[in-house]
Amino acid sequence: MMKRTAIAGLALLGLLTALPAAAQDSPPPQRIRGTIDAVDGSKLTVTARGGGTSTVTLADDATVRLIAPASITDIKPGTYIGSAAMPQDDGSLRALEVQIFPESMRGVGEGQHPFDLKPGSTMTNATAGDVTGTDGRVVTMTYQGVKTRLVVPPDVPVITYEPGDRSMLTKGAHVIVMVVKAADGSMVSHGLQVGKDGLVPPT
Repeated sequence: MMKRTAIAGLALLGLLTALPAAAQDSPPPQRIRGTIDAVDGSKLTVTARGGGTSTVTLADDATVRLIAPASITDIKPGTYIGSAAMPQDDGSLRALEVQIFPESMRGVGEGQHPFDLKPGSTMTNATAGDVTGTDGRVVTMTYQGVKTRLVVPPDVPVITYEPGDRSMLTKGAHVIVMVVKAADGSMVSHGLQVGKDGLVPPT
């Protein structure tokens, strides 16, 4: 969605994905990370990674983004990126995953926010500077006048985003679904991310 209202952290959008603006009195969205078990019109049955099954209704304006594999070599000075990471004692961040945003998502969720991937984790969306080293690679990130260093271990996944559509929401697809829970307990989603060709989203 082009209103660029960001999910806190995610980018992903951690997702870092732009969602339609919710009413001020609406509860904050929640993430369901899991696998689609069934599709029935606008309703999805999703089993979460940690267990438990949820039925989610897709809003009419629900957007779908495809999560595709990428490489750290795709990060150039000026690339807009995001990373779920753990703070380190020296002030740097140790990446849990790295997201490379398309130019259309530049500025989404810029800054650093608490994230729910691991206890104590953060999501930082920022502009990349230099990338140095090949083992324990370091990316310079700048956001809102703040500069920090992101250490990216070799085994950390790097992904990017591509346009998607509802035809990609099939049984067995790995997804991250942003949902808002209504007062009656039902769940509605305005935005989803789905792994390309069976990819399991790292966030």
